[in-house]
Amino acid sequence: MFIYLNALFVGLLLLSNILGVKLFSIGEFILPAAVVVYVVTYLVTDVIGEVYGKEAARKTVQAGFVTQVFALIFIYIAIQLPAAPVFGAQAEFEQILGGSFRVILASLISYIASQNIDVSIFHRLKEKHGEQKLWLRNNVSTMTSQLVDTTLFISIAFWGTVPTTVLLGMILTQYVFKFLIALVDTPFAYLLVRIARKSERKAAL
Repeated sequence: MFIYLNALFVGLLLLSNILGVKLFSIGEFILPAAVVVYVVTYLVTDVIGEVYGKEAARKTVQAGFVTQVFALIFIYIAIQLPAAPVFGAQAEFEQILGGSFRVILASLISYIASQNIDVSIFHRLKEKHGEQKLWLRNNVSTMTSQLVDTTLFISIAFWGTVPTTVLLGMILTQYVFKFLIALVDTPFAYLLVRIARKSERKAAL
């Protein structure tokens, strides 16, 4: 089960980078489509940490960082390759997958900082409560780390390009949305932990 959770984590992480270019609106609020996918990665690291331990969760975070760097390198290479005459969507390809260096840098910095904070808070609470109160450490760790992630990403990516009031509004809007998703994913945390533990018990037989 561990390898499947790792694959899910990395897959969702890469998918969130691709979906980040799509913006959707809820009323007057505008959000990147990646926000739905990215929050789930914190759920996965929480499940890995709960079942397999803190070190396993940290290695998953590190693997995700390395994978993102390699993905960016290969995407850059793909963009630079000369387009075939029959391929008429080079500009669109660059627009969707290219991104700016500043946004990419913001993404990597916010990722490595927030994911490690998530793991640290989760396991600090686990040391205190043991296997009890999974709902508490899942929510507290995710909500705290998402605040760090959102603040860092928006600040680094857009500081100086939009008014401060707009910047703060972007941070607040994205965080509230992530906060709500974190509340909803708690039952899934219990379900995945149960499945993972059952899988480990079978493997031990």
